[in-house]
Amino acid sequence: MTTPTRTPRAVSRRAILAGLASVPAVAIDRAAAQQGGPFGTADKPIQIRMLANSAFSAQWQQLMVPEFNKRFPHVKVQIDGVPYTEHLAKIMLDITGATPTYDLYAIDDPWVPQVAETKQLLELKNEAKAWTAADYDWADFNAAPLAASEWKGGQFGVPLRCNMLLRFYNKTHYQKAGLAEPDIAQTWLEFRAQAPKLVQDVRGTGGVNAWAISTYFTRDPLTPTIWQAILNSYGTDLIDAQGKPAFNNENGIRALQTHIDLLQWAPPGAKAHGFTESLQAFRQGQVANMFQWGSVFRGTAVDPTTTTLKPDEVGIMVMPVGSNRPGTHRGIWNGSVSKKSPNQQAAWALLQWLSSKEGEYWHASVVGAFPARKSTLARPPAEAWQAPVFKTLQNAYEVAAAGRMWRPRSAKSDQAQTILADETARAFNGEVKVAEALASAARKIERLRL
Repeated sequence: MTTPTRTPRAVSRRAILAGLASVPAVAIDRAAAQQGGPFGTADKPIQIRMLANSAFSAQWQQLMVPEFNKRFPHVKVQIDGVPYTEHLAKIMLDITGATPTYDLYAIDDPWVPQVAETKQLLELKNEAKAWTAADYDWADFNAAPLAASEWKGGQFGVPLRCNMLLRFYNKTHYQKAGLAEPDIAQTWLEFRAQAPKLVQDVRGTGGVNAWAISTYFTRDPLTPTIWQAILNSYGTDLIDAQGKPAFNNENGIRALQTHIDLLQWAPPGAKAHGFTESLQAFRQGQVANMFQWGSVFRGTAVDPTTTTLKPDEVGIMVMPVGSNRPGTHRGIWNGSVSKKSPNQQAAWALLQWLSSKEGEYWHASVVGAFPARKSTLARPPAEAWQAPVFKTLQNAYEVAAAGRMWRPRSAKSDQAQTILADETARAFNGEVKVAEALASAARKIERLRL
């Protein structure tokens, strides 16, 4: 596991944009784009449509599409947003139809196997090879995010918006408790030993008004990712190479019990905490630690409209170390091309530009998306707050690749994750013991035949 030896110098956004103007476009010849062919003409532009998550579709339409059109002016792009809970169903309905509406899909990390099994996604390294520039550089991607869109040896997408499960900590709370700030070598045992000291009075009111931790505790498909990260930190896979549950053992019990035990140092009512509640608790200075998706950093440490904290108060790193390595968990939005698209070359041009060295740097600098490329993470960031985040992100990618830290790679991934959410929730609620919850989850997942 390696980490950058120095912190990149932040540069101004204006300087970055000026520099980008001098960078030659990768992917497809600009002259060809101007002259038409698969990229349309002034008289006959072509249109491609993309189905994306409503959390970022409008931002892409407003900011990314105009930037893409500087290179491909005659490719008109429409990006339709859909809520997360409806997204997968809409992809499957469209891609299996006789005449799909969409040329492109944004596909979440665990959905890739299910969508790829339709045989209706373009395999990019081979089927789009003739349209891919020599300097696109597949090897520059970190292995963990690129693997999110691999399936059965094929590359059915590229990483567009990356995320990793990380540890946020409040430096002020550690100072008040007389504790040194944590580092990436801190173990779960050390974290547990410090936690009681972080339940404290940080406001001088004479009573407890701050706690050690908040994260996912409620019944939610993402709640199991916390104990999965702990499990992987002990060197144990969630699913083995034969597709069978590998968590119903001593390490699985220890990981889930560790997750449940965090409740004793969490705020009152934390059993109902999920994404929003844990985020709010940390941003309001109520907890010293939060295990959460890294992409919330800007809204947590930088943006005064959404947080009471400041960048120099918030630390970020991978989760504590088990017996094997630190913990994290992968979450990647991938871009894929429909095989039924009549405009495959133009669709790949869009994805290729956005995920290229040039496009990804623009995306990180202007939109704030997390990069997947090693070269992007090593370049000077647009804003100072990105430097420690990008260092942590590079570290997390390496940890995730080494520990296979992701949700089940199967066309039935969502079903498996639902089982894990249901069964672990019973343990959190005290309905069953931890060992019983995991045994039940293992039996049900084995019947899925992943």
